[in-house]
Amino acid sequence: MPPPKPAPIPIPPASPNVLPPTPISPTGTGIADVQDPEAAGLLSPKSQAFSFPPPQQQPPLEHNAVSTRRISIAEPAVKPGAAAASPFNFTPMVATKAPVTPKANQRRGHKYKHSSVSHQIFLEPPPRAPLSLPASLPMPTWTELYRSISPDQRTRALWCLCHLFVAGYTLYSAGGSLALTALSHLIVFDAAGASVCVAVDVLSNFEVWKRSSIRHPFGLERAEVLAGFAMSVFLLFMGFDIISHGAEHLLEGWWGPRSAHGHAHEEHVARVSAGSIDFAAAAALAVTMVSATLLKNHARIGRAMKFAALEHLPSILSNPSHLLTLATSTLLLLIPLLSLPQSSWLDRALALSMALSMIAIGVRLVKVLGSMLLMSYSGGGEKVSRVIDEIESDPAVKELQEARFWQAHHGLCIATLKVVIEAGMEEGRLRERLGRLVRDRLGGPYGKGAGSKWEVSVATTTS
Repeated sequence: MPPPKPAPIPIPPASPNVLPPTPISPTGTGIADVQDPEAAGLLSPKSQAFSFPPPQQQPPLEHNAVSTRRISIAEPAVKPGAAAASPFNFTPMVATKAPVTPKANQRRGHKYKHSSVSHQIFLEPPPRAPLSLPASLPMPTWTELYRSISPDQRTRALWCLCHLFVAGYTLYSAGGSLALTALSHLIVFDAAGASVCVAVDVLSNFEVWKRSSIRHPFGLERAEVLAGFAMSVFLLFMGFDIISHGAEHLLEGWWGPRSAHGHAHEEHVARVSAGSIDFAAAAALAVTMVSATLLKNHARIGRAMKFAALEHLPSILSNPSHLLTLATSTLLLLIPLLSLPQSSWLDRALALSMALSMIAIGVRLVKVLGSMLLMSYSGGGEKVSRVIDEIESDPAVKELQEARFWQAHHGLCIATLKVVIEAGMEEGRLRERLGRLVRDRLGGPYGKGAGSKWEVSVATTTS
């Protein structure tokens, strides 16, 4: 059987509110002319909120002598003379772009840090803890230095001036004696060392001298080392000067006119009569004793030039400079006092021995103080080797990878150790034991670091 045909769909009647299709204008310019005013009212909105400015006046169109009015949806009817209302409720404003001044340190180009993926690539470093050391410390002025001098320091400073005066008096009273000239040079060195010690004591009243800072990691105490190094070089030059004068006098005595120089030299040697006191030698002896025993001058730099053969002597004689000054001045005092024969050969031999001693002391000081300036330890040798052997023989230490010993100034010695230990060992006790071992072996009463503070740092790695 054939399928049944679908029923026809009924078409609803046209609604009375639906407008008929708008005819097209025969002129082809838009919507056809509408003569019904009601139809025109339906196409033009009467609300002022949707009103638009009036269209431009155009000449009327002629259609078979019938006057019509053009009405368009896009051009609503507006009463003539009425002001056009804006469809928006805000006041127009003119926006201007302010000039941007680039910063001096602003990097040009692509800002990688501010890009969309910068938080995944460039991570901000964690906030750094403030440094425990200050960047720098205030330097004292001359007025502050003068006001900080204590009565004891003022007395020692005045005595240093007396020491220098005695050195000048000894040189003036030499009268051609080469031994007394050498003694005056040695007194100048002692007076300079005493003056440096007094200056160090005055500067130690201020925080900048001992406290470390970023600008001066070891304070200003290394300035004392530099001053002592300059004094040691000066002592070397004075020793060579005495030797050159002795050689000159010796050559004059051998090849010069004996009649003229022999009599003159005997007068210079016999400047003090037999049985009398040599006041220049007595003054040198007294000023050295007072400076070494009562005022303790020259003590700091004296620790840097100690010899092993003089370590067991009393403190005043363990300093080779004081020992040489006291021995020479005593001998020059006793020769005329005991009516001993005075000859030019004895004077030259005594001067030559003093010059060689001064050179030996100067070389010793140059070596010790120069090593401090170069951040090394001059008191090495057997003692440091023993310390290293004891560290390596410690049962908790498997291997000693690095051991460095150096001295910053007269009051500070530093040791840095790097050892390998077994896993599970207690590192705190090991560091304490190794630090005590270094201090006992190298900072003893007769060690080069005697009287100095030892700072020992131990770095450990486990295996």
